[in-house]
Amino acid sequence: MIKAIAIDDEPPALKIIETFCAQNENIQLEKTFSKPNDALKYINNYPVDLIFLDIQMPSISGIDFYKSLETEAMVIFTTAYGEYAVEGFNLNAVDFLLKPFTQERFNQAIAKATEYHNHITNDDKSRQPFLFIRADYSLIKININEIIYLEGLNDYVKFHLENQKPIIARMTLKMLIDRLPSSEFIRAHRSYIVPIKKINYIRNRIIHIEENDKDIEIPIGKSYEDEVLAVCKPN
Repeated sequence: MIKAIAIDDEPPALKIIETFCAQNENIQLEKTFSKPNDALKYINNYPVDLIFLDIQMPSISGIDFYKSLETEAMVIFTTAYGEYAVEGFNLNAVDFLLKPFTQERFNQAIAKATEYHNHITNDDKSRQPFLFIRADYSLIKININEIIYLEGLNDYVKFHLENQKPIIARMTLKMLIDRLPSSEFIRAHRSYIVPIKKINYIRNRIIHIEENDKDIEIPIGKSYEDEVLAVCKPN
């Protein structure tokens, strides 16, 4: 069951979410908040799987609030203003509920969240040969065996893939590393994740990847050096 909280500055909107959650067996609403700061304190102490998040709030917009979170929680944005939908989906939102929404539409959003949650919490991630990312207003399937390396660009990740153009998605490396098989990928730098099988050799704190006769150089961050060397130690 998905554990969730709801944040909205309007109590009637929170009451609707409470009522709809009570009618859906796949979700457990832990708590509701009218003040984002109170919600943030709660999340830091009691991590949740999903946040129902209003966008138009007096103290901070829901979009800015979600950007500031370090948690990996999924988000379903709720708002009366449809013009925010694009930015919401750019943040990899599971769904976007336009007020007023029905129980049926709410259940559709929960179904999406449940499917995504089951995907990312699969205990045997090493057997998942793919992952789904949201980019270019689409849900794109990425074959993890085709990843050359992953490059972090502030709030975006650039997927460098074999024999195709790079794909840029609105997400962070921190979000991504938890979705990749830990036995196959390693964080080498605050801006890079590399597949272990792609490492050709390491010299002077530089990882060298050979791809299509090109030597790609990936720097090793000082704080990641011990982990990289432990994985790549000689037999």
